Amino acid sequence: MRALLISPHYFYPTDSGWKFNGPLETEEFKNHSFARRGPLDLSGFPNSGADWLDRFKPYIEDGKTIVVSPHKVWGPQTNDLVLQLAKRRISKIILGGMLANICVESHLREFLERGLEVAVVKDATAGPRHPEWGDGYQAAMINYRFLAHAVVSAGETVDRMR
Repeated sequence: MRALLISPHYFYPTDSGWKFNGPLETEEFKNHSFARRGPLDLSGFPNSGADWLDRFKPYIEDGKTIVVSPHKVWGPQTNDLVLQLAKRRISKIILGGMLANICVESHLREFLERGLEVAVVKDATAGPRHPEWGDGYQAAMINYRFLAHAVVSAGETVDRMR
């Protein structure tokens, strides 16, 4: 079975009650990158930092794409993505997304720990660069080569799916 699943990252106003955060979470809270007004409230969502990019909306809002509950920190341990995969008996994953060295890698590691086969699409994955912390994309690419079953380009991925 082929399916497109999205594991979004959102913060709700109640999350501001957290007593500690890592450096990136602190920045995300400060600049409201993934802020939503609440789990049942989409007002202010269109064109916000938490909204889908316009060019992807036709694919995401097609009635077939599965948008799971949001993860709260980095990996799928705090949402229902693994349940959605299991209920569909999906065991092979093609992975891409934002924050290569954090969210994408956390999802990769969880999937591998659960015995799933994972390929990472290197040019469908973005990573942060920070003047003091370093190049997150490069860090992720090194780890992906050690961890993933395959690290491929989008073109290679499409060719293999045909």
